[in-house]
Amino acid sequence: MIRRIGSMFILGLCSAAALAATPGYQPSFHPDQLKGPPAGRPNEVLVLGSPHLSALPDTFAPAQLEPLLERLQAWKPDAIAVEAISGMQCDYMRRFPTRYVDSIDSYCPDLAPAQAATGLDVPAANAEAERLLATWPTEPTAAQRRHLAAVFLAAGERNSALVQWLRLPTAQRTAADGLNDELVAYLDKRLQRRDESLQVAATLAARLGLERVWAVDDHTADSATPKELEKASSEAIMKAWDNPYNKARAEADVALHADLGKPDGLLAIYRAYNTPEAAMQAFHADFGAALVEPSPQAFGRNYVGYWETRNLRMVANIRDVLGQTPGTRMLAIVGASHKPYYEAYLQLMHDVQLVDAGDVLH
Repeated sequence: MIRRIGSMFILGLCSAAALAATPGYQPSFHPDQLKGPPAGRPNEVLVLGSPHLSALPDTFAPAQLEPLLERLQAWKPDAIAVEAISGMQCDYMRRFPTRYVDSIDSYCPDLAPAQAATGLDVPAANAEAERLLATWPTEPTAAQRRHLAAVFLAAGERNSALVQWLRLPTAQRTAADGLNDELVAYLDKRLQRRDESLQVAATLAARLGLERVWAVDDHTADSATPKELEKASSEAIMKAWDNPYNKARAEADVALHADLGKPDGLLAIYRAYNTPEAAMQAFHADFGAALVEPSPQAFGRNYVGYWETRNLRMVANIRDVLGQTPGTRMLAIVGASHKPYYEAYLQLMHDVQLVDAGDVLH
């Protein structure tokens, strides 16, 4: 009986595998093969898979980013996208707190101080920022930069506010032109955060003479798991993640982190995180494992659905930015597990040419 059950189980697996392998309908239209060339300069996107700096060991220091920053600066992007939610999306999510309460708490800062200082709500502040940038002078005054920083804070674009703050001489980072003491203290404190949106993106933008960064993250696919299913859902996903690929990733990180103090130690992490091998390992460790997670409630497939939706919307935000100014050279900085999805979805776009991060980092 046991042998018979085992045989049936193996037969079932083989049947499921055969079903999954069946290609089914294949569309004849392939936008990735219809890329022009366009009239004029192409849109180029370099997707940089990044560790979250906040998760690095205590041996991390911002100076370790210099070899990375030097290579990115030499590539000369004219737009930088970051894994952050825009002020407009946070404003939308705040209108649906029953669905997004956890996401609001995690990703959307309190804008009341900036809005009180400027008299602008999120839509008005975003409109004002766009109006200012449309006629932005080649050499703005310190007062203009302080004012734009205040407007960006009210708009919910804190990383762009930090770009303006970094472009000011230290002596000019004062409370004036819409910035009060509370907002100045907020900006100064945020400069110390271990966050790639600041330490890499905003820092690089300021060095390149850019005026902002683009917040392209998306959490509108977020939803709260019903309380009665939270425990079962968490256990199912954690069980899926308990696999050899995840163990290998953790062991590789230990070795990389041990070399963090070396001159190119952090650059070595970025090089490792941006290889094709890392992309496949991330899939097998995380999303591939969740896809075949066998709970009757399909917790793993729920998770993969959320993940794909989030990445599609993030890439749509990037494509929107590129569409505004054709011929843009964009650096898109994102958590390393997003990178393969970014590149796969961006490759489908008619007017996007991808750049190999490995070429830039070496």
